Amino acid sequence: MKLTVKDTKGNSQGELEVKFPLVESGKGTQAVHDTVVAYRANQRMGTACTKTMGEVSGSGKKPWRQKGTGRARAGSFASPLWRGGGVVFGPKPRDFGKKVNLRTRRLALRKALSERLKAGDVVVVDELKLGSPKTREFVGVMNALELKGTTLVIAPELDKTLVLASRNLPNVKFITSDLVNTYDVLRPDKLLITRSAFEKIEARLNQE
Repeated sequence: MKLTVKDTKGNSQGELEVKFPLVESGKGTQAVHDTVVAYRANQRMGTACTKTMGEVSGSGKKPWRQKGTGRARAGSFASPLWRGGGVVFGPKPRDFGKKVNLRTRRLALRKALSERLKAGDVVVVDELKLGSPKTREFVGVMNALELKGTTLVIAPELDKTLVLASRNLPNVKFITSDLVNTYDVLRPDKLLITRSAFEKIEARLNQE
């Protein structure tokens, strides 16, 4: 499969050969599902938390003497029976994390990228360099490339100028090629990838 490489003005700069094997239809779907579920689960934070009898603040003094008062025995102000005391079997911060092995994650990314390539949702540019960190200049590049809707910009490395120029656009997300994952590939309407970033992703997908 070959992709047309463009410049920031939308002009053709040749073609790029896809060097990783595309996943056939019907294969890799379960890997994508498992990877996306695990990714979203790992974003969750278990914040529900209650204090046990040993964690509530208060004195460790016995409320009153054991015998002679006619009242029920009491050994601590932190008793779960008392107002302000500890909670029995209450929730604690929970880890929602799920693990997916490396080969499954790699297959899922290859499957997701294959489907986006087949659908024509990937735009490859020879180089993505801006003269200044102005949003107007970045919007001009997107208009020249006819990018509409949500867009994921993938660069080979962190570019401060590019980050500053794109961060004010709510439908644009910037990421480097070494951090791109299956969820990021599937979510946006279009993928804007530089030639060098695409080659780095290919190297990741061709590893055994």
